[in-house]
Amino acid sequence: MIPLPLRALFAAALFTLIGGAASATPLAPDELPKADRIVVWKAKRELDLMAKGIVIRAYPIALGGHPKGPKLLKGDGRTPEGIYVIDRRLRQTEYHRALHISYPNPADRVRAKGGDTGGDIFIHGMPRAFGRKDPVRFFTDWTNGCIAVGNIAIEEIWNAVDDGTPIEIHP
Repeated sequence: MIPLPLRALFAAALFTLIGGAASATPLAPDELPKADRIVVWKAKRELDLMAKGIVIRAYPIALGGHPKGPKLLKGDGRTPEGIYVIDRRLRQTEYHRALHISYPNPADRVRAKGGDTGGDIFIHGMPRAFGRKDPVRFFTDWTNGCIAVGNIAIEEIWNAVDDGTPIEIHP
C-alpha cells in the first residue's frame, strides 16, 4: 500500500494533469457569511456550507479509500456517516489546516461492537506541496476516512464555521 502522504501527492498531481485545478484567493472572512451547518453528501462528493437553510458555498471533496457505508473501525478507510459537530481546529498540519469532527458518537460506538472506532476524523486541506490551488473535482478518494477539500477551500470553511457547528454526513 502506498503511504497516505504519497497517495495525496499523487492525487494532487493527477488533478493538475487532468486540468482539475484552479488558482484562487480565499475570500476574506467578512465576504462569506457565517455558516450554521455543514452538510456532506458522500455519493455526490460534495460539502455544502449552509446558512439559514441555504447553501452559501459548495466544495468538491475526497473521502476515505473505501467510501461506501459508515465508518466502523479505525483503519477501515471509511468516512463516518451521521450527525457530529466541529469540536476543534488545527492551524498547522500536514494537510494545511484541519477541522476536527466529533466522531465517534454513541451510535458509532454501538456499530463498532466494542472495537476501536478511531477518532481522528477531520475536514482538511491538501498537502502543503499542492500549494494555492483547489481541485475543480477530485478524481480519486485518498484519505484514511477524513474529508479532504482544497487548501483555499479549507481556509474559507475555517473562516465560515465556528467550533460547535453541526455537520451532517450523508451516504
